[in-house]
Amino acid sequence: MTIAAASTGPSRWEKLGSTTVAQTRVLDLLSVRYRHPVRGTEKDFVVVVPSDWCNVLALTPDGRLVLVRQFRFGIDGFSLEIPGGVMEAGEDPIEAGLRELREETGFTGERARLLGSVHPNPAIQSNRCHFVLVEDAVQSASLAWDADEEIAVVTMPVDAVLAHARVGGLTHALALNALFLFEPHWRAREHASEAAV
Repeated sequence: MTIAAASTGPSRWEKLGSTTVAQTRVLDLLSVRYRHPVRGTEKDFVVVVPSDWCNVLALTPDGRLVLVRQFRFGIDGFSLEIPGGVMEAGEDPIEAGLRELREETGFTGERARLLGSVHPNPAIQSNRCHFVLVEDAVQSASLAWDADEEIAVVTMPVDAVLAHARVGGLTHALALNALFLFEPHWRAREHASEAAV
């Protein structure tokens, strides 16, 4: 793949202003006016403004990942995922991940660290999703579900989760993104364990 010279690349549109079209419990919907710097044309674009999110890869001492299965209204069906949720304004991603893990699953752990962050859909959304790895996760806390949450908590060996994801058993895009970032860490850990034997 070749990349065109910078002089022929895309233009950065000028943001002129925005209007809130709708506000909900989980997101704001904006109409944002932009002007193209070369053509001078102006257009309104829809931008979804949710809070930032965090998703957690919780690894147990015996090499299993903590998963959650719950009903999802967007797909009108059940989804197998990793724990996660909405971050509070100004909340640290690692603290948010530990909180979400504890509340949804009752698991707590050690050595929590940020694996990476992504823009879930930069075409229309403004937020970020942060992926937190928590090691030595054990079930040690009480559940604290939101009013409408009903969650089945399961654990699966890491390689089984990766294989399940590859055949469509996990379809949540952000969970798949988290697994993509986690797999190199898992393979390095496996390699180190084999070398120590």
